[in-house]
Amino acid sequence: MSAQKDDPKTVFAWCMYDWANSAYITTIVGLMPVYFANVVVGEKGVTLSGTHYHPDSLWGLMVGFADALAFLAAPVLGAIADFTAAKRRFLLSFAYTGAIFAMLLYFCRSGEVYRTMLFFVVAQFAFVSANVFYDAFLPQIASDERMDWVSGKGYSYGYVGGGLQFALALVLVTFHARFGLTQEAAARIGLGSAGLWWAGFTLFTARGLREGGASEPMPPGYEHTPRVLALVHIGVSRTLRTLRKVGNFRHLVLFLVAFMLYNDGIQTVINLATAYGTVELHLSPSVLMGTLLLIQFIGVGGALLFGKLAQWMGTKPAIMLSLVLWSGVVIYAYFMQTATQFVVLGVIVGMILGGSQALSRSYFGSMVPEEASAEFYGFYTVFTKFASIWGPLAFAIIKQVTGSSRLAIVSLIFFFVVGLTLLHFVDDEKARAARTAGAF
Repeated sequence: MSAQKDDPKTVFAWCMYDWANSAYITTIVGLMPVYFANVVVGEKGVTLSGTHYHPDSLWGLMVGFADALAFLAAPVLGAIADFTAAKRRFLLSFAYTGAIFAMLLYFCRSGEVYRTMLFFVVAQFAFVSANVFYDAFLPQIASDERMDWVSGKGYSYGYVGGGLQFALALVLVTFHARFGLTQEAAARIGLGSAGLWWAGFTLFTARGLREGGASEPMPPGYEHTPRVLALVHIGVSRTLRTLRKVGNFRHLVLFLVAFMLYNDGIQTVINLATAYGTVELHLSPSVLMGTLLLIQFIGVGGALLFGKLAQWMGTKPAIMLSLVLWSGVVIYAYFMQTATQFVVLGVIVGMILGGSQALSRSYFGSMVPEEASAEFYGFYTVFTKFASIWGPLAFAIIKQVTGSSRLAIVSLIFFFVVGLTLLHFVDDEKARAARTAGAF
């Protein structure tokens, strides 16, 4: 049986998954681009299949490819999870798959480009896929009145958990000689330990998060079809059915398009920040890692602050405010020259990162039917990842053609400005009315 909404124990178990998997997004996506550029590939780049790639260009392609896989799979997996009442099972399966492949990054050494690409892509795909089902629990565990706060609380747990693990990895890398390690060995241990942290703390979620409802009976006509194939067919058909229905709800779709654009800018900044600092600004790994650690702990207050702002001024206005600030971030990044300026940028990003993402998640959750939450969060991921394919690819192409990461980073303002404009026209009351009227 599922717990009542706003139940503290259930909310705690849900938030602990953010604590667990944030070790991946901070340490793997924070430390990995530097390790990939300096050790696995090297500053001069690498030639693959006759094409020479800069390390940050190749990193952008890897992130884009992993997100493309998630884009194709998310809605079908979400529909299957709703049909079988298996969101928890899907969440844990992808979580442990991602954690295992994150741990395998420990074995990636200098020159082992293809192995590193394979392990990272699988880990990244599993991380994104698990989040579909994690997010889908939000409308089931939180009331509409508390959804912004619970979503922000999840992000604040993530900042603390991810920040603590990242701090341990940073100490190991910075003082590697005192531990009798080379810097490369210390970085590899830091990467592997992120996967171990992810797997270990997910146990709190596995024990405390329960799913209500029962699996729907198999429709007629599948008696002689293998169960796996039957579920895939049902997932595809339900996805197509939902897609036709969603197309009739202008404000929900308008929000998804707006989110698709502005979140692309956010994700590109997150995924390529350390690569930008390494290649364009020539910052030391200690400055880059220290700034990312600072972002984590400032993000705790930022996520909770924007939750309070949403209660005071409304969820949509609070999101729009964050997008204005994000536009300023990429403009500032274009002119950035020094390590001090990079740290200042990190402080600003820490204040707005969790708020913009947590409020977007809860804003969408308030507009979708609870009984099909995984399916709709699958579409949420589709819209997210469809755009996030293009952000890193656009960065990679602009850098490859112009040789300047500065032009690539400032071009991201397009995503924030257009997303902000579209969000302005979203009428959340009409979208919620359609949900409560049973129009889905």
